[in-house]
Amino acid sequence: MLSFLPPPVIGVLNAVLLGINTLFWCVLLYIPAILKLIVPIKGFRVLCTRMIIALAEAWVAGNVGWMKLTHGTRWSVDGAEKLERQSWYLVLSNHQSWVDILAMQRVFNRRAPFLKFFLKQQLIWVPVIGLAWWGLDFPFMKRYSREYLIKHPEKRGEDLRATRRACERFRYTPVSVMNFVEGTRFTQAKHDKQKSPYQHLLVPKAGGVAFVLDAMGDSIETLVDVTIAYPGGAPTFWDFLCGRVPDIRMDIETQRIPDHLKGRDYASDAEHRRNVKDWLAGLWHAKDERLTRMLADR
Repeated sequence: MLSFLPPPVIGVLNAVLLGINTLFWCVLLYIPAILKLIVPIKGFRVLCTRMIIALAEAWVAGNVGWMKLTHGTRWSVDGAEKLERQSWYLVLSNHQSWVDILAMQRVFNRRAPFLKFFLKQQLIWVPVIGLAWWGLDFPFMKRYSREYLIKHPEKRGEDLRATRRACERFRYTPVSVMNFVEGTRFTQAKHDKQKSPYQHLLVPKAGGVAFVLDAMGDSIETLVDVTIAYPGGAPTFWDFLCGRVPDIRMDIETQRIPDHLKGRDYASDAEHRRNVKDWLAGLWHAKDERLTRMLADR
């Protein structure tokens, strides 16, 4: 343990270790990613995807290594034993900090299928990791504004069709499709602006979840409901690198996704929109109560 070092020194050391770890595994990952790009054979591409996932899991394990080496953080995790590697999951979580992603990767790594996020199409051009995301089959989405759709009505539904195309690749290897349904990180200012009915959460947005359930309803049967709490306050990424996060708590609940929420068109079906929103609201009320308990138990 190197937690005795001054926090800024730990932060710089961890930033260097994170960078080296990312560069090393990304370079190895490029080999199957490029082969997957140039060889248009489904079975071969599935094999390449599995190799890429194994390398990505090794990258996460490397990150966990420097966390254990330099951090004195107390981790309290309930429910991780319910996770299975050979499953297809929809994962929903509250969102307070960029640290949420590293925390979830640490807990989920090699216990559940690799976490995959929906990304903006422009992010495929991010140096080093853009190709890695593509090789991992992260879905790249191009969303259209309402104003654009008014001028180009032929583009209506293209985002859903793109979701279906992206999700098709998920059918061949187990996956955890991750969604921060609040759409942004929690702050008190955002909470007050929304007039959120929850004490610790922002109002969940149903559209992204409904898209996944429409595109993959026949594959994904299980919801993994993740609640993350920081009793010392939500940290910045720099706080985390410096080891200034004394306590991280995570509660993991699994439940079957109701069948009536799958395979229906969220955009045109008003009853379906109401059902998805009501389902998420129920989950969020329970999560809010759970967060209250997790933050009160110091």
